[in-house]
Amino acid sequence: MTFSSLTPSPSNIILYAFASCALFVFVCLNARRWSLSSNQAPDDNKPEQLASPHPKSLSPQSPRRPDDQKTQDLEDEDEIEMIKEPAIDRTFVKQTYEAFLVLDVEATCMPGTDFNYPNEIIEWPVLLLRWRDKDAVGRANKLEVVDQFRSFVKPTWRPSLSPFCTALTGITQPDVDTAPPFTILIWLFRDFLVRNGLIDAETGNPLIRFCWCTDGPWDIRDFVVKQCFISKIPIPHWISGDVMDVRRLVGRWLEKYPDPSKKPKPQDTRNVARIVIELARRGVRLRPNTPINPNRRWPWMGRYGKVLEHYVLYPAYPSSPGSSPL
Repeated sequence: MTFSSLTPSPSNIILYAFASCALFVFVCLNARRWSLSSNQAPDDNKPEQLASPHPKSLSPQSPRRPDDQKTQDLEDEDEIEMIKEPAIDRTFVKQTYEAFLVLDVEATCMPGTDFNYPNEIIEWPVLLLRWRDKDAVGRANKLEVVDQFRSFVKPTWRPSLSPFCTALTGITQPDVDTAPPFTILIWLFRDFLVRNGLIDAETGNPLIRFCWCTDGPWDIRDFVVKQCFISKIPIPHWISGDVMDVRRLVGRWLEKYPDPSKKPKPQDTRNVARIVIELARRGVRLRPNTPINPNRRWPWMGRYGKVLEHYVLYPAYPSSPGSSPL
């Protein structure tokens, strides 16, 4: 072989240039692919996390999500999880209160009077509801009655009941004559709250979050405020707290989901409790919706608990002991 045979011809030079370019492109593409795969390689110091179609279906051995990734509050997170997890019941919502006190008082009344009358409470019935299925993040939809309190109350301003009041409430004069006055009743009921772990025995401060439930706003907003004035006692702070008007809540529910054939008709404490239990079962968040003003005043309120008779529409019932018509 002579030196002249090794000299490349012009056609060989073009062929070598084309092959060199193809090799260069091939090397660049594979170098980029190797770089990406190395950046996505798993860290040997971290446990491997298996992909799961549902966030809550991880096995017990799977690592939990670190706290620094929880950028939303629990309630928003629950709603997102409910969307991702179709197996979760949408009525299973977060409830912020641990217990509910269903109250539907009866009070003295006269024909033709309204809520401006100086009503005195003559019955104090309460049902205590608690959750039986609340999970770690506070979701629940099953309430049940766990205890009850009921007592008649003896009126002191006008001790005798009118026939109209007896016909309306079903409460007779002997029922209230042997009952404790409100000043005693309130301590008996306080013991009930302590026994059920709702308030502290010494201070009366709430130990858990509980909410009053009433048929309309009148029971605590009006009747309790009036009664404490007539009884010359301050309103206990465990009464003037959170109050839910069940009638108002039902009205809003029916506006959103109208169903006249199943419109509830609350009439007493047990019926109100049934409605609250049903609202919870349907996934309604039970929250306060009625403000209470312990310092509210009516025109008939004088000084130191005195009822100004000239502001009252009706005189004392003639059969009331020691009373006389105006």
